[in-house]
Amino acid sequence: MSRGLARLACCSAALIGLTATAPASAAAGTPTATAPAAPVKASLTLYLPDAFFVHHQALMVTGRTLHVGGVVRPYVAGQWVTLRAAIGRHVIKTDRLRVKPAPGGRYGRFTEPLTSNSTGTVTVSVKHVATPQVATFAAERRYTLLATSAGSGSTGRLVQLVQQRLAALHFYIPQTGVYDMGTGWALDAYHRLLGWGTSQALDHKTLIWMLNGWGAFKVRYPNHGKHVEGNLSRQVLALITGSSVYRIYPISSGKPSTPTILGNFRVYAKVPGYLPDGMYDSNFFYGGYAVHGYDPAPDYPASHGCMRLPIPDAVSVYDWLDIGDRVDTYY
Repeated sequence: MSRGLARLACCSAALIGLTATAPASAAAGTPTATAPAAPVKASLTLYLPDAFFVHHQALMVTGRTLHVGGVVRPYVAGQWVTLRAAIGRHVIKTDRLRVKPAPGGRYGRFTEPLTSNSTGTVTVSVKHVATPQVATFAAERRYTLLATSAGSGSTGRLVQLVQQRLAALHFYIPQTGVYDMGTGWALDAYHRLLGWGTSQALDHKTLIWMLNGWGAFKVRYPNHGKHVEGNLSRQVLALITGSSVYRIYPISSGKPSTPTILGNFRVYAKVPGYLPDGMYDSNFFYGGYAVHGYDPAPDYPASHGCMRLPIPDAVSVYDWLDIGDRVDTYY
């Protein structure tokens, strides 16, 4: 090969080397743009921790605060949601809420109190407008605000709620959905237990105490197993297993001239149906003393020494008590 051709070959090789390494040099010297991350897709769940549920319908009474809570998954810092609550077209509240991290930071949460004196179905809508970090998401829940008044013969969700809450407090009350005599007797027993006298009426104070779950029968003989306690100072009777109260009933114990015997006894005889003197479903615990149904069973001590129950209540007590079960009476 001539000296000129050799020089040409060397130059060609050098050019080829420069051409191959030029892109790498350019990449090293110039930053490469990266595509922005897509917004996170999040989910929102709303819950109503203060609501009462009847037949799967969320309920609250007017004037009482209900909290709406939300859980956002996953949690992304710096996000806000907008809450709107309305009854029909009447907006009762709007607010902008910050999504705060839960312990551990796996999800976010928020809460908002709602109160209204209007009745009707409340629609709660919560929405997150898209940000560069999180896409749009939304959720909706409904609950019904009920008036706080009801009387004899009333029906509807408030009466159903009252019957449900009385049963939760262990008062015997058939779930009829009607403000009937059984509802009146249970309310009377509730008032007696609280020391509020005797009344079958549902007033605002009674309703609030009931919804708060206040008022409990204090068991005096938890070591007596399956037994009955008659608290004569309150004029109520409770069916109890150990320290757990099963049901509570209003009674009419012995009048001052023929008081109910006090002490600890056992059921020794049971007589179903009516006796000649009008006693019904009788559970005898000492001599002629018994727990039984009778008409009338007024809201004051009026018997000859027995513990009278309203006739419909007596059936469930008779079915529950067995021979040998204890009966404890006291003031």
